[in-house]
Amino acid sequence: MRTPSIYSQDDPLSEALKPPESETELERRARLEQEAEAKRVSEQIDEELRQERESLKRKRGDVKLLLLGQAESGKSTLQRQFQLMYKPHSLEQERASWRTVIYFNVVRSIKHILSTLESWDDYIDDDAAFDSPTSKYLGGPRSGTSSPVIMNPTLENSGAHSRSGSPFQGNAAAASRSTIGSLRRRLSPLVTADAALADRLSGGITVSGSGKGGVFVRSGWQARTIENALGRKRGRISEEPGLKKPDDIQDALVQDVSHMLDVSKDDIRELWAHPTVKGLIARRRLKLDEWSEFFLRHITRVAASNYIPSTDDILHARIQTMGVAEHVFDVNIHGKSVSWHLFDVGGARGQRHTWVPYFDDANAIIFVAPVSAFDQEDPRTNRIDDSLQLFTQICSSPLLKNAHLVLFLNKTDLLRSKLDSGLRVQKYITSFGERSNDYETIVQYFRAHFLQVHRRNNENRRVLYTHFTSVVDTKATQRIIGNVRDSIFRGYLQSAALV
Repeated sequence: MRTPSIYSQDDPLSEALKPPESETELERRARLEQEAEAKRVSEQIDEELRQERESLKRKRGDVKLLLLGQAESGKSTLQRQFQLMYKPHSLEQERASWRTVIYFNVVRSIKHILSTLESWDDYIDDDAAFDSPTSKYLGGPRSGTSSPVIMNPTLENSGAHSRSGSPFQGNAAAASRSTIGSLRRRLSPLVTADAALADRLSGGITVSGSGKGGVFVRSGWQARTIENALGRKRGRISEEPGLKKPDDIQDALVQDVSHMLDVSKDDIRELWAHPTVKGLIARRRLKLDEWSEFFLRHITRVAASNYIPSTDDILHARIQTMGVAEHVFDVNIHGKSVSWHLFDVGGARGQRHTWVPYFDDANAIIFVAPVSAFDQEDPRTNRIDDSLQLFTQICSSPLLKNAHLVLFLNKTDLLRSKLDSGLRVQKYITSFGERSNDYETIVQYFRAHFLQVHRRNNENRRVLYTHFTSVVDTKATQRIIGNVRDSIFRGYLQSAALV
């Protein structure tokens, strides 16, 4: 008697497919094995389809949130605030890797200061009219000669304001050059660590356009930084039993830089406090980013041999994102936990084309625009104009027409600082006109321009939620994140019965 198979006596098709009466025992066994394998594969496919349906059912209530904006707008810092608020243990696990970033920020800042000083021959004349719209200073940056570049014929004829036009000025210039030259020699070993730190962070990958801000890093750089330091393969750190925690890992490069910083901290303080450096900063001939000034002001603490980055240090650290990094957080709202998929994108011009695939099914967008950047330009345009152009593209994108839209007018703390130092918006944005140069007038002026872009590209009549932010301020930012969370749930998740 034949062993029962998948062929049924009652099914005409099965009757037609029945094996021949002449089937041998070997052929029968092979057929039954094939049938069993086919059944196993079919059941596996059914199970995968069931799991996919369950996953889609679960994800129907997930939130897909995009952080968009130009480079150095504060997107990655905002992502760290989300991380601190909803997944603090993960930030704690990364703390050791941020030491490399902060050391790189410090070394790159010192290198930039020394390079700028060299272009000015390590001295500036205090009497030079740097900001005069009708005349230029004497003795500008060197261009292969030590002779002063005289931009105003009236000053040239009068002989006024020569770089070393008096014995006092000559002595001051000589003293400045001598002091800075000595500091440059003593700090040269530290400055040479710049390339090694950059390679450690980037994994040795060079990206076109990685300029003054630092190097580009891909998602997961924190773990790779530690792995590269130990020469281990990816994943081995967390998999090997009894392996040291990241905080206990001794990275030879980081330890060397730490030692050099400890030895050089007095020289760094002296350089930072030098009158020529202060003069170049005051006259805006030396422009440092906020992270540079933050770490140089705290160099004694950062250079300590037992230094561990604080949360505030991590929020101020600068590293350029390459590509798109996804971060998943479990957010509790009204007693229900919902997964938020936050996508932090690289904001450099050459990377913006990579955003489009992530627009599909986005529930919400936080667009980050730095209002402090009114006096800054990229190679093409004023950075405020660039933000407005980018915001126009986001608002008008048909793929994002149903996404909840939130605008962060960021870096308000830096805007206040610039206004307090005497900068006038009208000098950089002529359309500002004769308006009052106070903080409230300026932020409302910028807000009005973004609102105008939104109104012109708002076919669905969606609301634009705006916030004035300084995303390095943890308390204020987390309060705003709470407001954003609530508005997203009210507007987009009510239909999914999540509120």
